[in-house]
Amino acid sequence: MVAYVNTETLPSLPPPKGLQGPAAWMRQNLFSNWINGTITVVLVIGILAALIPFVNWAFIKADWVGTSRDDCTSGGACWVFVYVHFKLFMLGLYPEAETWRALLVGGILVLTLAGLMIKGVPLKKYIQIFALFFFPIVAYVLLSGGYFGLPHVETNFWGGLLLTLVIAIVGIVAAFPLGILLALGRRSSMPIVKAICVVFIEVWRGVPLITVLFMSSVMLPLFLPEGMEIDKLLRALVGITLFQAAYLAEVVRSGLQAIPKGQTEAANALGLTYWQGMYKVILPQALKIVIPGIVNSFIALFKDTSLVLIIGLFDLLATIQGAFSNPKWLGYAIEGYLFAALVYWIFCFGMSRYSQHVERSLKTTH
Repeated sequence: MVAYVNTETLPSLPPPKGLQGPAAWMRQNLFSNWINGTITVVLVIGILAALIPFVNWAFIKADWVGTSRDDCTSGGACWVFVYVHFKLFMLGLYPEAETWRALLVGGILVLTLAGLMIKGVPLKKYIQIFALFFFPIVAYVLLSGGYFGLPHVETNFWGGLLLTLVIAIVGIVAAFPLGILLALGRRSSMPIVKAICVVFIEVWRGVPLITVLFMSSVMLPLFLPEGMEIDKLLRALVGITLFQAAYLAEVVRSGLQAIPKGQTEAANALGLTYWQGMYKVILPQALKIVIPGIVNSFIALFKDTSLVLIIGLFDLLATIQGAFSNPKWLGYAIEGYLFAALVYWIFCFGMSRYSQHVERSLKTTH
């Protein structure tokens, strides 16, 4: 009997033709049996029945450019409403002559975020320092003015997407480190520190944000000394930051509780202090676990900025509502709300996708 042993590795064969390609994917996922096939067909028909009229109204028959509602004659969507009020939606009542300042701040913000997010960008450490410590100062000086010969622009004139981004960015940047400190304090072994953090978190989580904004706008001035005033936007920013920090604290605490006790013991065995162990061992692992929860809180904060309307601040949504309340533009609320929904979706979807990218880049357990 003769035995033959092949010592060479045979080349990999391609998968069968019926198991690859779009047709195979549809057969496996959409038409695997008659029930799934029926559901797929019904859903496709329903989506097309709703989508075709919408596309026809929103794009094919739409009017895009003009100066007044008289230019909307096709019977479709009147995007002229957005075209005419675009500057108002973006910057609110910010003075026309000073628009360049807001645009410059937006350009610096985009470049800074690009430098932080794109891999391989040199001097990333200095970009981080600029983003945390210098960009807020530069943005405030440019937007508010009163320095270096720039005319002062009161925050009452800030509005639209500009105000939405200011509130969201300040709330996120300020609430995140405060939330981490509150989470650490709630897990502290010092009774007084723990009690203070527990009371803070439970009180702020126990009231709705709209109540916080009312208190900061209406009640707080009653407790201030006579003649002392605090800017309305600043009061809103402080209230939103404290409110969001309480929610972020619980998200971070869930990540801290998910870390095995052995990690803390290992940090102690290496001779690390409490803060060194937290910074180098515990927090990097805990924050990686709760990235979805953190980003979810950021997205919720971005959308909750629309509540500042109740205290007289006109963000993007409030500005759009004010525009279609104008008698000259009555009847175009749908276009305004669709534009607002698109803007909110772009920012929220961008945060969601970037968080997924960060999760994949930090996934070291597999």
